[in-house]
Amino acid sequence: MWRCVGMVGLLMLIAGCQTTHEDLIAKGYPPAFADGFDDGCSSGRQAAGAITGEFRKNVPRYLKDKNYAEGWSDGFRQCQAMRESEDREDYRSQHWDEREKAWQQQKDQDAARAYRSQ
Repeated sequence: MWRCVGMVGLLMLIAGCQTTHEDLIAKGYPPAFADGFDDGCSSGRQAAGAITGEFRKNVPRYLKDKNYAEGWSDGFRQCQAMRESEDREDYRSQHWDEREKAWQQQKDQDAARAYRSQ
């Protein structure tokens, strides 16, 4: 999982200021796929609870254009999974910090008791 997140981050750095849409087209994907990916990605972020995402889906195009539909589905799944992964990591980091503080406090209290009992 970390490799996937790292790879996505690396790809974003390599892409620089190029949009995902432009990057997909440069890699040889059809423009309809890239359009669908953008819409699906925004929708996936929104579904995962991101404030910045908005649900976008051109339903008539989705039903008629296989490339758009495939791009939308891929973008939705990838961006939703990435956002959920970020949320899980944030939760783990915060939770771990709380456990670390509680452990350090308990250790300090035990040391203080030991010094007082001498």
